[in-house]
Formats: sequence, C-alpha cells, structure tokens
Amino acid sequence: MVIVMRPGTEQREIDKLVAQFQLQGLQVGITNGVDCTILGLVGDTTAVDINKISTNKQVERVMRVSEPYKRANRKFHPEDTVVKVGSASIGGGNFSVIAGPCSVESEKQIVEVARDVQASGAALLRGGAFKPRTSPYSFQGMGTPGLDLLLEAKAATGMPIVTELMSPKYCQLFEDKVDVIQIGARNMQNFDLLKEVGKLSKPILLKRGLSSSYEEWIMSAEYIMSEGNENVILCERGIRTFETYTRNTLDVSAIPAVKRMSHLPVVVDPSHSAGMYWMVEPLALAAVAAGADGLLIEVHNDPANAKCDGQQSLTPEHFKTLMDKVSALVDLAGKRMVK
Repeated sequence: MVIVMRPGTEQREIDKLVAQFQLQGLQVGITNGVDCTILGLVGDTTAVDINKISTNKQVERVMRVSEPYKRANRKFHPEDTVVKVGSASIGGGNFSVIAGPCSVESEKQIVEVARDVQASGAALLRGGAFKPRTSPYSFQGMGTPGLDLLLEAKAATGMPIVTELMSPKYCQLFEDKVDVIQIGARNMQNFDLLKEVGKLSKPILLKRGLSSSYEEWIMSAEYIMSEGNENVILCERGIRTFETYTRNTLDVSAIPAVKRMSHLPVVVDPSHSAGMYWMVEPLALAAVAAGADGLLIEVHNDPANAKCDGQQSLTPEHFKTLMDKVSALVDLAGKRMVK
C-alpha cells in the first residue's frame, strides 16, 4: 500500500502516522520527494482501512499495490485448492458434476432424479429445500422436510448433497446434515451469513452475485476463509447485463480470470445462466473448454410440471447425452472426471 502525503506536511504528522502503522505490525518505507513524502506499507495490509486513512487531512492519496484478499489469493497459494466431498474432488485437475432438481418436491421425485443423474456420471446431488424467490408468492421450498428428503436420496444413492442456506439460524442444522452448503447469488454479500458459514467445517459453494465484480466475489470468499473455513468453491452462474434474451449472461471469461487471481476451484451453473434448457448444453461445454472445475446442472424428471425453474431443467435423458459430451471434453482437457 502506498500513501502520498500532502505537500508541506509537518514531520511530526508523518511520524505519528508511521507509528500508527508500526503498531499494526507493518513496515513503513519513507520516500522524501521534492514536494511530498510517500509512505510505502509492507506486510499484511488486509485490515488497513483505506477510507479511515483518507479522512486524515494530511493524506493526499491512498493506493493499494496488491489485492485486498490474501487467503484466496493465488500469489500466496500457488497450488490449486482441491475440495474433497466424500469420494468426490473438485479442483486441481479433478472435474465433478453436481446435478439435481431446482427444488425438492417429493420423496419419489428426488430419489428418482438422484438415481438417474448418478447413473449418468454426476458425483454430487443438488436440490433446494429452502428457495429464495423474486416473488413472495412463488414456491419457497419445502424447508426442513425437504432437507430430510435429500437425506433419503443420499441414503438411496450414497451421493453427497448440495443445498442452499439462506439464514444463519439454520447453520447448525446444515452442519449436521448437508455435505456442501451453497450460498446463493442474492446472499453473496450477506456478510453476517458468510462469517457464520466460515465457522463451519463443511465446504461452501459460493455463487457470484448478480452484478458483482471478480474482486467482490473473491472478497466474499475471503470473508468465509477469514473465519477458518478454507474449503470454498466459487460458482459462476451468469450476471445481469443489458441483454434481455437470456435470464442472465454467462461470463465465460470469469473462469480463466478468476483461476488466475485465486487458487479456489471454479464451477459453472449453465442452467441459471440462460434460464432455458436448450442453452444448457452449449454453455456447459463452453465452461469445460474455458477451464472450469465442475458444473452445476438442474435436472428434473418432469420439467413441464416442476414447481420451480422447469424451463431451464434438463430431462434425465438429455442430461445423459450432455454428460457423454462433457466427459469426452474433460478428457481432452487433461482433467479427471470424478463420478
């Protein structure tokens, strides 16, 4: 971090600021220019509040020369993080597919879909027990009974389950019953929730917010990791743009960009990206080609009568066709398909 002092700042004011930074465990390099003095901070500046420094009347400008995230930064962790869930692995050359319905609707539905996606090569089962919806009148999920049905599907297939957590009050319940805890796009910057799941032991699948930059997304992962939970999976699920043809716009460039910035695995949700079932396959294949570590795909045994997002769900038959293509492309990319 670099701090430029205003011209004519007295030495005692500079010394006071230097002492403040040294108390924070930082080394301070001082460069005396013709018109101003420049302070260079060396060390972990994560906790340094730029806004607070800027209120100092003797400070002209404050600039970061490195990213504000440390734990998620590839510079400090060159090797890919591999998140292990049961026998499945995501990242570090391992490719896993998470599949299942948008929401859990019945025991028959979730168990049937679980068996179908497992037979086609999915490694983890997804399903929403609690559903954040734009309209308060839309189906909000079955709640805790839906979670119990997911556990029945897990018992029937052995597949680890992935489901979304919306409230800190359910943290212990999810810690006890869920294998991967999903934080949805709308909660990506719910910092109280992020800090609470950071205290849990289960892997966290963090979806990118509707209009979030790469840095904001990684900083949300940093919130989780700063509390001790380093098993974070990033999920690109499309962002809001000016285009209205699709539900969202899949940012394929986020995959190589974020993998360059961070060591965390990146998976892609092509179902929510477009919001149309017929676009899921080309977007999924594009994600694999761009270097994704996995896919999150919605599959329903009766999309026409689904209670949630049936228009973007694949049938089990279409999912099997897609998986054959994904598997071939994963092999071509030199990664290992985890089943």
